[in-house]
Amino acid sequence: MNAPAEHANLARQHLIDPEICIRCNTCEEICPVDAITHDSRNYVVKFDTCNGCLACISPCPTGAIDSWRNVDKAAPHSLADQYSWDYLPDTTELDQLEATVMGAAELPAEVQQITEVATAGQGGPALAPWSASHPYVNIYSPAAPITATVTGNYRLTAEDASSDIHHIVLDFGTTPFPILEGQSIGIIPPGTDDKGKPHLLRMYSVASPREGERPHYNNLALTVKRVVEDHEGKPARGVASNYVCDLKKGDKVQVTGPYGSTYLMPNHPGSSIMMICTGTGSAPMRAMTERRRRRMDRKEGGELVLFFGARAPEELPYFGPLQKLPKDFIDINFAFSRVPGEPKRYVQDAIRERADKVFQMLQDDNCYIYICGLKGMEAGVLEAFRDICRANGADWDALRPQLLAKARFHVETY
Repeated sequence: MNAPAEHANLARQHLIDPEICIRCNTCEEICPVDAITHDSRNYVVKFDTCNGCLACISPCPTGAIDSWRNVDKAAPHSLADQYSWDYLPDTTELDQLEATVMGAAELPAEVQQITEVATAGQGGPALAPWSASHPYVNIYSPAAPITATVTGNYRLTAEDASSDIHHIVLDFGTTPFPILEGQSIGIIPPGTDDKGKPHLLRMYSVASPREGERPHYNNLALTVKRVVEDHEGKPARGVASNYVCDLKKGDKVQVTGPYGSTYLMPNHPGSSIMMICTGTGSAPMRAMTERRRRRMDRKEGGELVLFFGARAPEELPYFGPLQKLPKDFIDINFAFSRVPGEPKRYVQDAIRERADKVFQMLQDDNCYIYICGLKGMEAGVLEAFRDICRANGADWDALRPQLLAKARFHVETY
């Protein structure tokens, strides 16, 4: 993701950790732009030449090549600096900010615009949790996308449900496409619009964990709703969503990204996650839940609490698999607003019903909160937080900036 304007002087500098590098020359041999060189002491990376393509990452036998620091573009670590190091310089406050790899493609305008809208509720992109893994962003641009192959497309909602939501699996073969839970990708529909211009990319949150939808395969899953009407209920056919929902096994898709460097899950043992979502906003929540589910045997601790809203059970993606998860693994709270004979119930109603638990998690520095879905739910959720805080003698408006400063509060709504 591109740096905000106030961080425009920052750059992500690619470095090699001299402490663990075994000087095998693999990185220098494989670098397609000759950004890596060495002397008798260290292997180093040329700041102005490296384009962040990551071709050197996977062949490195020690991981020394996967080292990064945020620096001022005008004052990066020089080759002379790097040649002299016995170990990497410490991280600084700059490393908490967003920065672009020098030489990498600029973030597409449509991605920047969508991101600004999605994160407006928290005042722009938040900080990533301190224990989040390092994300790779903007590796493949609209001008140079990666081709993925569709290996699965399954309808998640009932055939008679009003929402047609699909689970689509894309495989990248042997081309690197590193992804973390909470990141998004872009898909470019083929063809042109009514003005003869190529269709713009559309962003979709990834619904699978970092190891892939199928563990240890270079693939990922998306959760996509077919758009057949606009926000006012008037007929409107979404070009990208209909293209993606109609994809068949074996089809080729043009993909950009990955995008997003802050809506990431914590990795330290004992960290808890409160997830609040509606509809396809469940995609990043599924990715995080799957990551934790696959590591259950490690007993890392930390609670998972999910508030999930939909019109009815048959319109809720992953409803069946969610019900099979152990209750001591995840605390699930459904809210349905269109069940015949039952009162309307929204996610904010479910949150209020669990006020004690929610307040405890809001106060817990080891708990991280994620909201994703329709923008219309955001105000109701925040008002529920405000009411719960007030009932417990606390002030939500004072707590919220503290959560943001600690990278504990993350919003992506559309």
